[in-house]
Amino acid sequence: MALTAPRIPPLTEAECTDEQRELLEPLGVSASMNLFRTLVRHPKLYRRWNAFAGRLLLRSTLTDRERELVVLRISSRCGADYEWGHHVEIGRGVGLADDEILRAGAADVDAGWPDEERTLLLAVDQLVDRHSIDADTWAELARHHSEEQLIELTLLAGAYAMLAGTINALGIQLEPGLPAIGRT
Repeated sequence: MALTAPRIPPLTEAECTDEQRELLEPLGVSASMNLFRTLVRHPKLYRRWNAFAGRLLLRSTLTDRERELVVLRISSRCGADYEWGHHVEIGRGVGLADDEILRAGAADVDAGWPDEERTLLLAVDQLVDRHSIDADTWAELARHHSEEQLIELTLLAGAYAMLAGTINALGIQLEPGLPAIGRT
């Protein structure tokens, strides 16, 4: 159920308090994004969420490619066009080809993925569907990832699923020119 208008609109520059400007300023050009302009309406929560989200996005123990495959898969599974549209660009920036981006959101995770990446996508599906990872999938993940990475994988998937729900419930609108799920 994609909303065609925001339930809580992004802050305009004229509405911003000094505290909100201070929170948005480090984002540079990204400070104009609807996501940040909406969430910063709750400055105390935004401050904590942004630190956590920034850690997952900018200082991940997973490879950039793995992180983006997880985020694209979560975005697709949770119906979050906003996340998808922004992470198509980020995914390209870390070397994902358009066909890989599209396959990350496709129903079939077996189609053409190397075993390690197929297992990663399967783990995301299990987290979305059952909020857990089965023993065989976990064992395969553990063959290629450290304990830190395994913890981070589950938190990354959970954080982006939570964000998808927030985006969808608040009706945060995708900026013009960015693709919806299933498009690049």
